[in-house]
Amino acid sequence: MSINTNQSPSFDEIIGHIEDLLLREEFQTIQQKFLENYWNIFEPADENKLVYTEIFNEYNKAIETCIESYLKQVIPQFTMNLLLFQLKEKQEELDGEVFEILSTFTDFVAFKEMFLDFRALKEGKVQDLSYGISVTSIKPPNNGS
Repeated sequence: MSINTNQSPSFDEIIGHIEDLLLREEFQTIQQKFLENYWNIFEPADENKLVYTEIFNEYNKAIETCIESYLKQVIPQFTMNLLLFQLKEKQEELDGEVFEILSTFTDFVAFKEMFLDFRALKEGKVQDLSYGISVTSIKPPNNGS
């Protein structure tokens, strides 16, 4: 497959928009719905059940549709083939949360780990540290002096 990258949006531009999408309620709702609906099906065993593949395929379709729809709104010339091509080309240099999330719809192992982590959280085996976090400035307030 040949992709003309000369007239295509840059990889960084696409990833920037995906980062924006990951913060949107629409994406969060899709991912949370899958986690809530299926977390109890996934078991921490080496053997995979056939139903895992069915859920993975359903998740892929939902996430891919969400990403593609959003990116076509902000980058009209965007194609999913371009993103997948760029991800494959830059695979060695990818690091960060956005790539971890993207890997959950391209990599079955990452997908299963996401569900197992959520299951551990639901079962109280892992403490959810996101609650009660507050950010405090160490810089003293400027009182106009």
